[in-house]
Amino acid sequence: NSYIYIERQTDFTPIQEIDKYNTLTDRETLFIISVCSDSIISREVMFPNQPHHVRRIFLTPSSIASSSRRSVFLFACTCLFINHPRTSHSFVFNPVSAVNYTGGLHSSSSSSSSSSSSYSKPAFTTLLNSMSTASSSSAAASPAAASTAELATGEILAKLRSKMKEFDLDAFLVPSDDPHLSEYTALAYRRRAFVSKFTGSAGTALILADDIIVGNDDEDSEEEKEDMVEVEGNEAAGYKNALLWTDSRYFNEAGMQLDFEHWTLMKQGQKKTPTITAFLTKLAKEKKNGEGKFRVGIDAFVHSASFCKELNEALEKENGIVCPLEELGQTENLVDEIWGDSRPALPSSAFRVHPLEYAGASVSEKLSSIRKKMKKLDATLSVFSTLDDVAYLLNVRASDVDCNPVGVAYCTVSMDSATLYCDESNKLTDDGVRDQLRDAGVVVAPYETLLDDVRNHVAEENSKVWVDTAHSNYAIASVIPKDSLIDKQNAVTPMKACKNENEMDGMRKAHIVDGVAMAEFMEWLENEVVNNGRKISEVELDIVLCAARARQPGYIEPSFPTIAGVGSNGAIIHYRAKEDELMKYFGTDEPILIDSGGQYEYGTTDVTRTWHLGEATEEFKEYYTRVLKGNIGVDSMVWPENTPGFVLDVFARKALWDIGKVSMSN
Repeated sequence: NSYIYIERQTDFTPIQEIDKYNTLTDRETLFIISVCSDSIISREVMFPNQPHHVRRIFLTPSSIASSSRRSVFLFACTCLFINHPRTSHSFVFNPVSAVNYTGGLHSSSSSSSSSSSSYSKPAFTTLLNSMSTASSSSAAASPAAASTAELATGEILAKLRSKMKEFDLDAFLVPSDDPHLSEYTALAYRRRAFVSKFTGSAGTALILADDIIVGNDDEDSEEEKEDMVEVEGNEAAGYKNALLWTDSRYFNEAGMQLDFEHWTLMKQGQKKTPTITAFLTKLAKEKKNGEGKFRVGIDAFVHSASFCKELNEALEKENGIVCPLEELGQTENLVDEIWGDSRPALPSSAFRVHPLEYAGASVSEKLSSIRKKMKKLDATLSVFSTLDDVAYLLNVRASDVDCNPVGVAYCTVSMDSATLYCDESNKLTDDGVRDQLRDAGVVVAPYETLLDDVRNHVAEENSKVWVDTAHSNYAIASVIPKDSLIDKQNAVTPMKACKNENEMDGMRKAHIVDGVAMAEFMEWLENEVVNNGRKISEVELDIVLCAARARQPGYIEPSFPTIAGVGSNGAIIHYRAKEDELMKYFGTDEPILIDSGGQYEYGTTDVTRTWHLGEATEEFKEYYTRVLKGNIGVDSMVWPENTPGFVLDVFARKALWDIGKVSMSN
């Protein structure tokens, strides 16, 4: 039996004061659902010792989607599935599709709900419905949780073009990136998804002032003429006034999500698809005989410095120019003005200490190592922009991005100091974090003051700033004079790549406990499908697998959204099952591909498996065997040091190439 106690207050109720606690039997479990702020959770011990029959689940502003029934469903399922005697810790449940949550499940400061029930469908449905109703009412009061789907893509594009006209822009780029060039971003930075409705994690949108026809003139080379044709969503060489570049992983998804009345899909990497730079350079060239320059607008904070440099150099040769919004007197991204109050709030989770037993090196030791490398380059300042670099360097973790234990911040290191740039009021609510930073000589500054501090530093005599422009935004690089810039891979990158003994021990431990979760899941799956004859939806597979991981010690959240694809869905890159017409059920008639992983206190896992629990076709057996040969080929290879990875890729694909099959993705 499972009993649920829900509380909403500033301090957690001592377990001993909960009435049901004192009468629990060994076969009963008490779930304590604590609705609280991120700052509260940061002051608690993340995994306190508790009796084996008590589980405390923390719901924080960044951990539940008030407008998402699916997130509430996942949470309720997790509560009910985690009734396992080996589980003896609390965990933070962070739904993958989370948005900001305001309000609580109850209006009173403390409320309890104890319902005696075994795991049965009626009890589960009652809990689900009550939670859905509560979170829906909260969503109504939260502008940040409102749906951004109210504006159709055509309306958004019209409004954006109107904004572009104010600044005399011929084009405006909307990438997937945040100011830290993260692969996975917080909801507030997903501008490209808002504009295009394409939700894949990689892609760049280009909005043009008008629909255009790209012609071929006599000065074009044969390659240029050939490259400007054959893209999806256009006829001949005509393009819509909105274009999306994405790679082969997302061709299917983009094809289903884009509105081709307004968009052209540019299949990145295909022979006849020009790069963004080549495409814009072509447009600038065609405007050369017209009036004025071809002006490309950008938000300098969300483009890499290396890309902007390449684009600007190419455009300058053909009557074009890159126009950062900041230089036009516009401090806000044009998309944000259209998004308005519907835009999700900026992430605000608090930093927590990443224990030394898992980090293996203190903050002071890491700073010392960086300064030794700076001295060799005569660098006076190093700037670290990516969120994982900052988290690694300062031995902190947070939850600003789903499935990624990072927090929004920058860090700089000089020969005698280090500075963390963040929202101090939200990020530094944990005394342990403050103590750790102070002991290492790290000072804290407002997030938005980074550029001014870098400007002041380069104004000093003989200053040299070390920045990896491939992983830093253009706004940072643009304030550093060319003769003061050291542009090369930063010092943290190789430190992250070469794991110390503690980190390797943590990785091994993570894979051991994750293996336990996978084994439990596989046993359940085989029993349900083979012995009980059930067909299980992809959504249920996701839920049960997440619950199996959540029973393991040190579990925090999934390391990425689970990919559970039955049959043909297994071929959709980064597929995420939803209860729609695409969702399939797993039985004995088709194979399933499951790609999943977990974030643990001590390590991260990523596991991909393909199973068939029935009689596979001969075609499936052949392809499965040939893929296996590819894995064995790479695993058994011995190669010289410094051999490029793409050379080894041949051994992974050879068995498929032998029968004329070409894989377009890794």
